[in-house]
Amino acid sequence: MNWIVDVLRSNPSLAVFLTIGIGFFIGQLKYKSFSLGTVTSVLLVGVLVGQLDIPIPGPLKDVFFLLFLFSIGYSVGPQFFQALRGDGLKQVGFAVVVCVLCLLVTWGVAVCMGYNIGEAIGLLAGAQTMSAAIGVGTDTLNSLPVSAADKQSWISIIPVCYAVSYVFGTIGSAYILANLGPALLGGIKKVKAETAQLEKEMNQGEANSDPNYIKALRPVAFRAYKATADFFATSRTVTDVEAYLAAQGRRLFVERVRQDGKVVEVTPDVKIAKNDEIVLSGRREFIIGDESWIGPEVSDAELLDFPAEELEITISKKELDGMTVDELRRQKFMYGISIKSISRGGVNIPVLAKMKIRRGDVVTVVGLVREVNAAAPRLGYADRKSTKTDLVFVGIGIFIGGLLGSLAIHFGKVPVSLSVSGGALIAGLVLGWLRSKHPTFGRIPRSSVWLMDNLGLNMFIAVVGISSGPSFVSGLKEVGFVLFFMGVIATSLPLILGIIIGHKIFKFPAAINLGCCAGSRTTTASLGAVQDAVGSSIPAMGYTVTYAIGNTLLILWGVVIVLLMS
Repeated sequence: MNWIVDVLRSNPSLAVFLTIGIGFFIGQLKYKSFSLGTVTSVLLVGVLVGQLDIPIPGPLKDVFFLLFLFSIGYSVGPQFFQALRGDGLKQVGFAVVVCVLCLLVTWGVAVCMGYNIGEAIGLLAGAQTMSAAIGVGTDTLNSLPVSAADKQSWISIIPVCYAVSYVFGTIGSAYILANLGPALLGGIKKVKAETAQLEKEMNQGEANSDPNYIKALRPVAFRAYKATADFFATSRTVTDVEAYLAAQGRRLFVERVRQDGKVVEVTPDVKIAKNDEIVLSGRREFIIGDESWIGPEVSDAELLDFPAEELEITISKKELDGMTVDELRRQKFMYGISIKSISRGGVNIPVLAKMKIRRGDVVTVVGLVREVNAAAPRLGYADRKSTKTDLVFVGIGIFIGGLLGSLAIHFGKVPVSLSVSGGALIAGLVLGWLRSKHPTFGRIPRSSVWLMDNLGLNMFIAVVGISSGPSFVSGLKEVGFVLFFMGVIATSLPLILGIIIGHKIFKFPAAINLGCCAGSRTTTASLGAVQDAVGSSIPAMGYTVTYAIGNTLLILWGVVIVLLMS
């Protein structure tokens, strides 16, 4: 045992990876719907490992924290700047209101309880479930003209307060939004009925019966049939056949035709005679079932041996910005192409007829290779699978952002700046937005963004936990469990007020109101709980814009709370 301790002390990086491994394992464990989550688990494991008195080099946590902040900015940048104009402004205003409430309530609780700066930072980060506020707040705290002893004392108490208040911050937020929220808005039955009606209205249009519009649960299928129905007694063109199928409520495309044992090129004017074999594509429920409308299905490997492609395309064309799904599918270049899903800021949004497409959205389309390749440049940038990350973009972006963030304005003896970490966040926002407009540079695959986000944050938290380990127990005795109840207030009050304000002042539909609250607080777990409660993905319509604003402001509140408490 002593040997392992000696190895960890002489190689602190191993202690960090040990913390990450065990922390992620514990974070994945669930009891019913309860889970500590990876961040809290990593912190607590780090505290335990820190009892071995392991020194961690200072720069390590900063490097990973900057990487995390840049990835956050990169992910939400397109939505952040897009929201500052047009019909997103209403949700932007609401997100600002909720974030300000989060700050003011936390600050008010800290002042009333006589908490110091470190306790206030920890309470803000935990109660508002914004772990990044720890790093930003610590950077700002280190710039204050106070003694090194005071700084160290405040910094050591931050993770304690964070851990105590984070548990309810996560669980409580999900409960309030999924259970108390609907009750405040007239009851769950009323909210469900209103949501179902809204979804119906949003889906009015030709798209809801068109194979250009599909949900992920309705995958595109390709099937071969022998044309034996009476309709084919007279030769019919491909256009005639597709119109015939559409009249029967089956919106399908003819993809291939075999006549007299030979596969022919499909064009709108190609004629299909009785007993010809054809390949149809479209939503699975339109193809599978009664075959009397077309003829028996045939198993023909040769006929079905053709390239089809599922492709993610980043929408970058200006003329498509604000176009609805229904309008998009009517474009000539969308012939034969189905929309499988739409992702905005990493969150899947409902694919409804009246849902507006935004630049920076990632649309997944399915169709024949030639059709997809023809449509891709008309939509934007084809994001074909690749493992390459533009590290020039990442490295220079973080460097420039950090330089700008380090610039300070002095108010008396107090220097005010975004800090290096805040600068990295802003750099990510700007560069992520530029990437959405010009997607030929700055590629960071989703898997890489996920790694930068999760590994970056948890490496930082692991170091914080290990470093604070020796003083964690004494710090817990100092703050006591009273801080837990203060965290309950700091978590609950802004959310409850936000629900009421969203309903009474902003006039949001109930489901979108709850989604906006979840986004403003950047709690993805709460979004899932709300969607399960109302039985719809509609709340996601309120999540993406507010998430972009909330993720930015709540992180920067780490700077503001220090200034308010100074």
